[in-house]
Amino acid sequence: MNRRELLASSLAAPIGIGFSGFPSLGFAQKISNQDRVLILVELKGGNDSLNTVIPYANALYAQYRPTIGIKQDEVIRIDSQQGLHPSLAPLVPIWEKNELAIVQGVGYPDPNLSHFRSIDIWNTASKSAEYLSEGWVARGMKNGLQAAAGKAFTSEGVLIGINEQGPLAGAEAISLRQTESFVNQSRLAMPAELAANTSFAHILGVERAIVDAANGLRGDKYAFKTEFPNGGFGQSVQTAAQIVAGQRGKAGVPVIVLSLGSFDTHVNQPGNHANLLKQLAEGLAALRHALTEVGAWDRTLVMTYSEFGRRARQNQSNGTDHGTAAAHFVMGGAVRGGLVGQAPDLARLDSSQNLRYTTDFRQLQATVAKGWWGVNPELVVRGKFDLLPLLRA
Repeated sequence: MNRRELLASSLAAPIGIGFSGFPSLGFAQKISNQDRVLILVELKGGNDSLNTVIPYANALYAQYRPTIGIKQDEVIRIDSQQGLHPSLAPLVPIWEKNELAIVQGVGYPDPNLSHFRSIDIWNTASKSAEYLSEGWVARGMKNGLQAAAGKAFTSEGVLIGINEQGPLAGAEAISLRQTESFVNQSRLAMPAELAANTSFAHILGVERAIVDAANGLRGDKYAFKTEFPNGGFGQSVQTAAQIVAGQRGKAGVPVIVLSLGSFDTHVNQPGNHANLLKQLAEGLAALRHALTEVGAWDRTLVMTYSEFGRRARQNQSNGTDHGTAAAHFVMGGAVRGGLVGQAPDLARLDSSQNLRYTTDFRQLQATVAKGWWGVNPELVVRGKFDLLPLLRA
């Protein structure tokens, strides 16, 4: 068993971890690939985009959603046509600072409306009819990110509160669920030099790396002034911020994956959706505040993703069913804010009465690969996709 396989297998164990690694750099300085952090936020279950980024000026929106639609006087208007759900108010200051981009109409050809299959397509950057086992982030590691960083990362990624490897499938990733449990267990790991068997020594050496990473949660955690939201997502955000804050002076963790949900709002959507968006907005706003506090916001890129959107028309249960295209958020001190891409045309639904996508999700991933990691995007997404104007030069 090699180090990659061992760390991948550790996903079955509940652990918690803190890392020491990256120096804190401002955007005005040159930010190396080693210093950059990507935080992916999965909106599990398929977020309803039309009630997130709302085409309030389009009469068809109110026609399609007579009871669950957000009223015009409640919408946070971002231009003359579109606005945000009122629960997203904490994101407005980030929008106004041009550090939040909204990528419109994200989807892919021949969409699959199964939760499991569609998220697999997103995670592996595959075509609708092909099945891949390697995540797109893992592919980025293998095809240049590790080499571009100049030295090995402590771990190629950390998943917080997530059981599946997702975009990190095939990478040296650590699943982090119960912090105290992991910290206690990590004390039991033996130093590799005590093992006579070379294979066992290798395994213990990997354990040693995990133990060293866990030390960040034992007593040298950064004392944030930022107040984090209560609840599971707030705790995940706080852990992510702690990992980034603890990266001082040596290679750390380039990718962190969080999740929030379920956004599978088939029934009684308005209250449930509003609560989820509130958690998302408060969590992301706290994340920005915390990373700004430690000088890490300019070297952090935050991106949401979800397996699909919802149908344009509400259903008979005051909710929405599985749909297609959706808007997604990209945030960071290096982000060029604003609306990106074209919003789906409500008057031109497909044969299944779903929104037609206007931005391929692999354009987002390719933009991260090229613009954030500095690696060949065609090797990451397995094809040529137009890059998006998301990052400042």
